[in-house]
Amino acid sequence: MPSYGRIDPEYAGHLASCPEEQDGPIFMVNFMKYRARAAYGDGGDEGVTGKEADDRYAPLDILADIGALVVFFGDVEPGGEWDRVGIVRYPTRRSFIAMQSRSDFQDRHVHKAAGMDRTIVCGTLPIGVRAPARGGSRVVFELTAEGTPLQIADAGRLRVEGTILGDRRQFAMLGVSWVGDDVAAPASSAERVVAVVRPSIDRLATELGMTAPVIR
Repeated sequence: MPSYGRIDPEYAGHLASCPEEQDGPIFMVNFMKYRARAAYGDGGDEGVTGKEADDRYAPLDILADIGALVVFFGDVEPGGEWDRVGIVRYPTRRSFIAMQSRSDFQDRHVHKAAGMDRTIVCGTLPIGVRAPARGGSRVVFELTAEGTPLQIADAGRLRVEGTILGDRRQFAMLGVSWVGDDVAAPASSAERVVAVVRPSIDRLATELGMTAPVIR
């Protein structure tokens, strides 16, 4: 069991055993909070921040090898509950699970374990009707529980299929909005996880079939 979150064995089983004819692309969304200092446990690498440890982990070559693509990545604005948000589109659910058993992936996991304080990782699927993306250099994410409406009404939407790793909360919807500096983000609560990100990688609107955001 990772120190930075609890695995949902039921959803893990679904990801691993989804029938081939029903399997397909899945967007894995990761909200990340880092330790101030990485905890490698052996006394080495003193002074390395949690974020720096996660940068060492970044398995971009492994993702490319299995046909996965980073569609979104960026730092959360200062003062937020989280530090980063990343989204990877995997070609299938099974490919996400299979990656965990690769030796090259496991070798790098020591860095993730050292740097991460807590995380929420959800499997999500785009909903059929796409809202247009509004222009702006900030991206607001709202991860909401069942029955909790999105505060930004015209957000792009992804249905949360399950939470593979987290704090036992269950979620139903992820809203994504590209906004300007004049838009205030919703408040976080027990039923709503919010992150406002200035992305360094943003292919998400294109992947969701939305109008691409205008970066200002």
